[in-house]
Formats: sequence, structure tokens, C-alpha cells
Amino acid sequence: MTPVLSVRNVSKSFGGLKAVDDVSFDVHQGEILGLIGPNGSGKSTLFNCVLGQLPASTGTVLVDGQEVAGKRPCDLNKLGVGRTFQMLQVFPEMTVLDNIILAGQEHKGTMLSRLFGKADAGLTEEALRMIEFFRLGHQTHEKAGSLSYGQQKLLDAAMAFMAGPKLVMLDEPAGGVNLTMLADLKERLKAFNQERGATFVVIEHNMEFVMSLCTRIIVLANGRIIAEGDPETVRNDPTVIEAYLGG
Repeated sequence: MTPVLSVRNVSKSFGGLKAVDDVSFDVHQGEILGLIGPNGSGKSTLFNCVLGQLPASTGTVLVDGQEVAGKRPCDLNKLGVGRTFQMLQVFPEMTVLDNIILAGQEHKGTMLSRLFGKADAGLTEEALRMIEFFRLGHQTHEKAGSLSYGQQKLLDAAMAFMAGPKLVMLDEPAGGVNLTMLADLKERLKAFNQERGATFVVIEHNMEFVMSLCTRIIVLANGRIIAEGDPETVRNDPTVIEAYLGG
């Protein structure tokens, strides 16, 4: 079966600094892959190369076997690649419902149908289902800016999933979230994966969150993959321990 995402020999240099050095991996349907590493390991640069926000110096990125080098993030969205950001991308003066409808609109129909069709592009029903799935139903008509930070993280995730993407890239979803909301977020992500077969790639500094969420983990250090495997294998790998604690 063709991987949902294939990264092949990707490198990225900034002048004389090679931030990502010949990295290759596949992500398969229904997998939750964690991408971790100490500060400066190159994981954010790699993430942005995969998403087209930085051009790779060498190598290729394929989605469902189709090369996506040079494609804009909006083009990747149309191919079924969604993402969340370290910095929240919600619109604070809009309601929770309107945020989620807006997130789905660019994937619904043509420009002509959006101009002359329903104001919500027929997305309200699906948006309400997404709101309930992420347990934000009691805040449906509240402004997003009035939500707690953890609730805004849930909203951000709901917006990323609104278009039904085949692959979602999650950029530090646990950052700044309290333990209660973090447990909710993890439980909802697992449920979405199990119920809808969604595929995730997660960059995260919170090791416990990654270890309890992901089915496979890749560890970067100095721009290269130094370990790969299930959470328990990675947790006990001496090379990983050294990378985090020894240097």
C-alpha cells in the first residue's frame, strides 16, 4: 500500500548550516507518528519542508505517491493535508461555530458555488458534529477569544480536521495546555484516529504526551534520524537518552 506520506532524502541548509541532513521515512494510513528531538535537532525545519513552507535543499516529499515539492500550503490542503500551528490560528472575534465553518469553506465546492450558494457552504451540520466530537458544544456560539487556551487548542484541532484530511500535521499540540485539557485533547485525537482512520504526524516537546499518544516515534538530533521505533523502544534507547541528557 502506498504510504500517505513519504519523505525521501530531505536535506535543508541555511548557508553552511545543515539543519536537516538526508532524512527519509514513511507514514502509513492510520498511523500516529511522533517526531521528537532536543532543541535544535531540526524537527521544526523538517516539518516546514514537508508542508512546503520551506523549500528543501535536496530530496522529495510525496503525498499518496504524488510529489508535492513547490506546492503551497493551500494546495496541500486540497490534497488532504491539514495542520495545526504552535501559535493558535483561531479568529478570536468569531464564534466557535463560525471558526470551524470558515476552516472548511475553502475545501467545499468551487468559487462560483461559494459566491452564489449558501452562506455557510452547507457546512453547519458537519461543523456542529465536529464541535460535539471535540466536546465544545456548550461554547458553540461563544467567541473563540473567550475560551481558555486549552479549549482554543481543541478548537484549533477541530478546524484542522473539518475538511476531512487524510493526514494531519500537529505542531506542538500540548504546548501551554493544562493537564486536564491535555488529557481531553489526547483522548479526542486517539478517538479521531480510531473512528475515522485519520493519520497524524506530531511534533512535540512533551515526552509523556508523545509516548502515550503515538504508535511510532522518530528521534532527530543534529538534523539526522538517530532512533525509530515504538514508544517503549525509543524511551529506553541509549542513543536517545544521550541526545537529551548528555550533550
